[in-house]
Amino acid sequence: MCAADNLSDDVLAVRRFNRFYTRQIGVLKRGLLDSAFTLTEVRVLYELAHASLEAGLTASELCELLDLDASYLSRILRSFEGKDFIAKTPSPEDKRVTQVTLTTEGRAAFAPLEDASSIETQQMLAAVAPNDRANLLASMRQIETTLTQAAKPSDRAGAADKYRLRPHRPGDMGWVIARHGTLYHQEYGWDGRFEALVAEICAKFINEFDATRERCWVAEDDAGPLGCIFLVRKTDATAKLRMLLVEPRARGLGLGNRLVDECLAFAREAGYKKVTLWTNDILHTARRIYVERGFKLIREEKHHSFGHDLVGQHWDLKL
Repeated sequence: MCAADNLSDDVLAVRRFNRFYTRQIGVLKRGLLDSAFTLTEVRVLYELAHASLEAGLTASELCELLDLDASYLSRILRSFEGKDFIAKTPSPEDKRVTQVTLTTEGRAAFAPLEDASSIETQQMLAAVAPNDRANLLASMRQIETTLTQAAKPSDRAGAADKYRLRPHRPGDMGWVIARHGTLYHQEYGWDGRFEALVAEICAKFINEFDATRERCWVAEDDAGPLGCIFLVRKTDATAKLRMLLVEPRARGLGLGNRLVDECLAFAREAGYKKVTLWTNDILHTARRIYVERGFKLIREEKHHSFGHDLVGQHWDLKL
C-alpha cells in the first residue's frame, strides 16, 4: 500500500471521528444546548463572557480567537446589539478601536448556556468508568497537543533558545515532588500516593547519587522550572529513565524530546548497554517520545495505584 493510500485511510478515520463527536456534543442540532443560538453565536458569547469585564474584546480579537470571517462576525454582533446583549465603546487607548462587552442582559442570556454545557458534559463523563475516563481525557489532551504543535512549526524553530538545561541543585527535589503531585492530580486524578512515590524516588536519588553514572536535568527559563528528567543506575549495564515531566506552559517546545535525548546521550557516554523505563499506558505523549527513539514494549500489567485502575508498561532500549 502506498503512502497516498495510507493518508486516504487516515483522512477517512478523522472525518468519521469528527462526525461522531459533533453528534455526541450536539453541534448539528438547530439550536446548541436546546437554545435559540447557533454554535458560532455561543462561541462569541463565551469569549465575551470570559473576557475582562471592563476591556471586553475588539472585533479583530474575536475574529482571531474564533477564526471567523469579519463580515460574518459583524452580522452576529449586530444581532446581539439589537437584543441589548452587547455594548460597544471606544478604546481609551485608541478611539478608532471599538471594544465589545457583554451587558447584564447578555450575561443573563449566556448563563443558562454555560450551565447546560456543564451539565451535558458531566452526564457524558458520568457514564464512563473512572479508568476509561482518565484514558479519554488523556487522549483529548494528546489530540490538542499534537495538533497545536503541528499548526505552529515556526514556533518550534529555535525553541531550545527559550529554555536552558542544568544539573539538579538543592531545592530542586521539592519542586519535582510538588509538581508531579499537582500535575498528575489535575490531569489524571491521581491521589497523594503518587506524590509519596515521587518523594521516595527523589530521596533515594539524593542519598545514593553517583555523579559518574546518574543525572538529573532541570529545564528552566527566567520565570522558573519548566521540566525535569532523571537517569539512574539499575545495574552496571542498565540505566533507568525516570520522572519525565514538562510543565503545561512549556509544552509544544519539544522539551520532552530534548530531555529524553540528553538522558540517552549520557547513558551511552557512561557505558550503559540498555535503558529501561516504567510508565502507564495513559501517558500518551511520553510514550510517543519513547517509541520514536526506539524503545520496545517488553510487558504490561494491570494494577491499582494512586486511586485508579491502570496498565503499567515496561519499555527497553538497547544502546
